[in-house]
Order: sequence, then C-alpha cells, then structure tokens
Amino acid sequence: MTSPAPIAYPTDLDGWLVFVAERPAAAVELVAAVDERLTRTGDDDVDAAARLDLWNDADLALRQATSEVHLLSESHPDAAVRAVAEERVQQLETLSAGRLLEPALFAAFAAVDTDEARADLDAEQRRLLDEVLRDFRRGGVDLPEAERARVRALTERETELSLEFSRNLRESRREIRVAPEALVGLPQDFLDEHPAGDDGLVVLTTDYPDFMPVREYAVDRATRSAIVAAYNNLAWPENDAVLAELLAVRAELAQLLGYGSWADYETETRMIGRGAGTGAAGGSAGPGGGAAIADFLARLDEASAAAAAAEYPVLLERLREDDPEASEVTIADFFYLLGALRRERHDVDAQLVRSYFPFDRVLPGVLAITGRLFDIEYVPVDVPTWHADVHSYDVVHDGELLGRIHLDLHPREGKYNHAACFGIAPGITGRVVPEAALLCNFSRGLMTHDEVTTFFHEFGHLVHDILGGAQRFARFSGVATEWDFVEAPSQLLEEWAWDAEVLATFTANAAGEPIPAELVEKMVVADRFGRALEVRRQLGHANVSYHLHVDRPADLQAATEHWYRVTSPVQPLPGVHSYAGFGHLTGYGACYYTYQWSLVIARDLLSGFGGDLLNAEAAERYRREILEPGGSRDAADLVERFLGRPFAFDAYREWLAGA
Repeated sequence: MTSPAPIAYPTDLDGWLVFVAERPAAAVELVAAVDERLTRTGDDDVDAAARLDLWNDADLALRQATSEVHLLSESHPDAAVRAVAEERVQQLETLSAGRLLEPALFAAFAAVDTDEARADLDAEQRRLLDEVLRDFRRGGVDLPEAERARVRALTERETELSLEFSRNLRESRREIRVAPEALVGLPQDFLDEHPAGDDGLVVLTTDYPDFMPVREYAVDRATRSAIVAAYNNLAWPENDAVLAELLAVRAELAQLLGYGSWADYETETRMIGRGAGTGAAGGSAGPGGGAAIADFLARLDEASAAAAAAEYPVLLERLREDDPEASEVTIADFFYLLGALRRERHDVDAQLVRSYFPFDRVLPGVLAITGRLFDIEYVPVDVPTWHADVHSYDVVHDGELLGRIHLDLHPREGKYNHAACFGIAPGITGRVVPEAALLCNFSRGLMTHDEVTTFFHEFGHLVHDILGGAQRFARFSGVATEWDFVEAPSQLLEEWAWDAEVLATFTANAAGEPIPAELVEKMVVADRFGRALEVRRQLGHANVSYHLHVDRPADLQAATEHWYRVTSPVQPLPGVHSYAGFGHLTGYGACYYTYQWSLVIARDLLSGFGGDLLNAEAAERYRREILEPGGSRDAADLVERFLGRPFAFDAYREWLAGA
C-alpha cells in the first residue's frame, strides 16, 4: 500500500488564496455526503461499525480543514489570506456545531446504542460511540426546535467572538519610548539593536524579544512599569465589548444546554469533571462540575499560601534597595527582582546564562535531545510553507515516516504573538500523515533561559501530536486527550531545560564553551525561590478565568484587578486591562486551572524517570504509555499505566516546598 504523503503547500499568493478557499469547500462537500448517507440509514442498512467509520470520515475532513485554516489565520504574512482563513474557520466550526443539533444524525447513532449492537464493536469503537452520543447531547440535539435554533445562533456567535478576540490580540502591538539611560541593565547586544531615534528616544515594543528582556533586566522601575502596562493593555479597548458579549453568550448557551455555568459545561468532559485525580488534588472526591475548579483552586491556595507569604518580604526588601519609598512589589517588579536575587544570592547572572543560548544552537539542540529521548530522527525537508522563516522536518523512526513538523519561531507583523503548538493534520494510520506547527516569538540571537524552557514546553505538545498520530479515529489523534491533561507532557519536557547533562550537549558561549554544570546547579537552586509566588501568579490567572465566567461581573477591569490583588501579594499594575489580552480566555474559557492541574501530574510523571532524564527505558515506556495512545484511553489510565499507580499530589507539594 502506498504511504500517505504530507500536505503540499502553495508557492505563491494566488495559490494560498485558492488553498484556504478550496480545501474547506472540499471538506464541507464530503461532510454533506457523509451526513446524507447517515441520515438515510435503516436499522439494518449500515451497521454500527460502518456508521462510526462514516462519522470518522467526516470528522477527519472537518478537523484537518479547520486546523489548516486556523493555523493560517494566525501565521500567514498576507492579511488577505489571514482574513479568508478566519472566515473559513468560522464556517467550519459552525458546521461542526450545527451537525450536533441534527436529530436525524443523532438518530443514526442512538439506533445502535444497544447491547446487541455494542457486542459487535471493539473497545475503541465503543469509546467513540460513547463520545459521539455525548457530543450530540452536549450540543443540544434533545432540545425543542426553537431552543435548538437559539443554540445554533449562540454557538455561531461564540465562534465569531472568539475569532475576533484572537484577531484583535494578534494585530495589537504597543510601543513605548524611553531615554537611552532608562535602559541601564539591558545586555549590550540588546542596546546595540535599539539605538536612539532622531528624537533621542529608544522605541520598545510589546513583542517578546523586547518585552521579556526589559521586564527582567531593566533597573529603572518606571521603564519596567511602562512596558508591562503597555503589554497589559494589548487589544484594549477593542476586546472590552468583545469579551463582555462572549461571556454573556457562553452563559446563555450553558443555561440552554442545562448547565449551571460555562464552567460546568466545560468541565464535564475533563479529568476534573469526571472525578479523575480528585484524591490527588484535594484528598476526597469533592464537588463535580465547575465547583470542582473552585475546590482545586482552594487546594492550591492552601498549598502555596505560607511559602508565598515568606517569599514576598524578601522581594520587597530587595526592591527598597533600589527604591526606598516602594510600598509594594508589582508584577512589573517581579521578574526583575527574582533575577537580581538569583544573581546576588546564588551567583546566577541571567545575562551570563543567556550567553550560552544562541538560537542557532538551541534549535538543533532541542531536536537532538528530543530525538534521542523518543528514538526519532528529524530530517530537514525543503518544502513550500507560509513563510521563509519556517523550518520543516520529517519525523522518522527506523526509516518510517511518522509525521511532519513546522517550526515558525520568530515574531513578525500579523502573526500570533505568544507561543503555541497548532495541529494541522490529525494522523490516521495509512490515511493521513500527522502534521503540526509551533508558532513562537523567540529572539534570533541570544535566548533567555525562560525562552529555552518555553521552547521545550511547546515542543512537548509537538511530539505528543506526532507520536500520538498513529490512530484509527481522528477523534483520538495526537493531543486529543482530556483538556486538563494536555499540558502535562509539555510541562514535563520543561525539566530537560534544567538538566546539566542535557544542556551540555548543545549550549555554547562566544568562546565555544558549554554552560558549566556548576552554573546549571546554581540555576536550579536559585529557581526554588519565588516558586510559590509564581504559583500564586498562575492561581491569579486561573481565578480570573473562572470567576469572569461564573460571577459575570459588570466591570471586567475591576473584577480582574480584584482577583489578581487578592490572590497574590505581588500586585497587578492598577488601571490596566489585562483581560483584553488574555488569549487563553478563548481556548481555555473558564478552565485556566488546567495548567496547575497538569503540573500536579507532570511532577508525578517525572518520578518515573528515576532521576535520570536520559533514561532510555523510562523514555520508551513514557512514549508508549503516555504519548502514543493519544486520546484513545482516559488520561488517568495513561498515567496509571506509566507510574503503576494513580497520580498523587505529593510530588507537586514537594516541588512547591523547594525540593
């Protein structure tokens, strides 16, 4: 049998405009044919397995077409292509949601939801049938006709608003201008790249290569505050009304579908909503639905409060060395102060560390380490993509093509302005080669260690998508696990950015010397301070995500600032509008808790490596039990198979305590 080929991308603008128009159109046509076939099945016409295969054909077409245009809406350099791609995302997501409101389609699967029909299905087919039936019920198929029509309209509007929110953020870019002397503390290569203009001032932008170094290195507090304030006002005021309506639409939609809140709706399909790991998170089964989020966040609050309270006075004391009148540490001070304390207490100079991480060494280093870890090879391929910056590789194991990855790693106008993995093609054995891309905004020169850690994190998603892409059903391909587990493999891979043996394989300063093991050990020790305050920062994001959806405040700015103020002793800047640029409010909704839930699991998964991150046997077992199954088994089951027991809170608590 001929192996499937990866996607062939266009080479010119006209080709791209055709690509984003015709491929979604072909998917829509295929889905219509499948749905027509399913809705005219008699009880004996097409058996349960065949109905599931038909559904999978349509599901595959929709998932791939949606993923392709979603990526291009966030990455293509031409605004016309991005605009058409975004329109197609809206069309395809509307179609996907609309299918779940069709009683005739639902009837095709409800008819085979019998003991007799299920007896002829294998375990994976039964899992798919269960999830398809659940999707129909969650989609509103059982509602009266008028209410189904309202659900259809609300769902379409929810997609439209989410896309508008993301577009406003993607296209938002702020600048500040400062005097050259306001940049004391910045590395020389940064200063060389930022000369003063004719007005004698230096332009700084909210793009990561400017924002991150200024936030961390600038001695001048006013400069730090100005860049952080600009960043926290991204997409404001544009996203103010957009988010307000999005929250209202989600609340009405959840109520129509029979849920108390959007949080209740979202958690039903996640580990936390299924009761998985509740003992690990809270010591007892606890509440279900959205209330389980509040229960988990309270558990995090209890676990981190004392340590954070002990860390904060140290930060304030250090801030007063620079500014004796300072009354509180703000988020504009946080990263600078951590860096200063690490340098002064532990002899860890972030700028010295940065000198060992030139981008041109980090990229091949990440490929080499993950290739060794997962027994795969990345073969560069010279193929057309959406931008000249993109590096493309075939992922190969024992001569077999497993998938293709695309790395788009530097900022540019109109591109997604954070860091994320975008699926492109869900892998189906013998039919579709899995493809995925990273969209990041890294420096082209020296990288901070935070950037390197982010690279490992996002690469964790990438390998999960590819190694989990040998599936039978599109529904289970790649990272298609419960959404509160999906960050765990990425958070686990971050650990490799802290290992001296790993870093020695690819780091080099200007003299060609790798980063010393002694320096890495100091970095590890220094990183322990501030860990609880960082958890409080993440807890603040989770509280905002949850409470904006559940409390539905009239004043988004006041509510957001309130939750950051009461969650952490490190205070937000007053009067900013960070919710307008909180990109996770679209994809993660009320469930930003996911990052800490996944981190509990990731810290426990790390124990499976026995302290040796290059342990080949553990890595092979991790690949087999965690990554390769994709979403074909429950996440709690995946973890238990790897660890030999259910996951627990203990490793996270030890990490939080500085172990």
